Amino acid sequence: MKTEISKTSKIIAWVIAGLLTALYLFSASGKLFLHPEQMAQMHLGDWRVIIALGEITSALLFLFPKTNKIGSFLLSSYMGGAIIIHMTGGMSILLPSVVLILVWITAILRNPELMKL
Repeated sequence: MKTEISKTSKIIAWVIAGLLTALYLFSASGKLFLHPEQMAQMHLGDWRVIIALGEITSALLFLFPKTNKIGSFLLSSYMGGAIIIHMTGGMSILLPSVVLILVWITAILRNPELMKL
């Protein structure tokens, strides 16, 4: 059963999804090109390319309507891992937590049926 989504909700969801996708692509480019030493400090230097490619793939799946549910779940898993890394490294979990909440707000705006699960 498909629930009709208002035009305002669609616009808000697209704006947030676009901003989050840009954030993830920027983050992945940093892992690949700009700040690989940060990944080494977190003992993830050997995994930085795989992590960045997973981030890019998940962000693109999240952006497009046909695959946004899969992308939402993948980004949720990714952000869960980011929160754990931040916790074990003594860093603030505020930013990854806010981003995770925005992913779910966007997922629910785009797919109201997720609330019925």
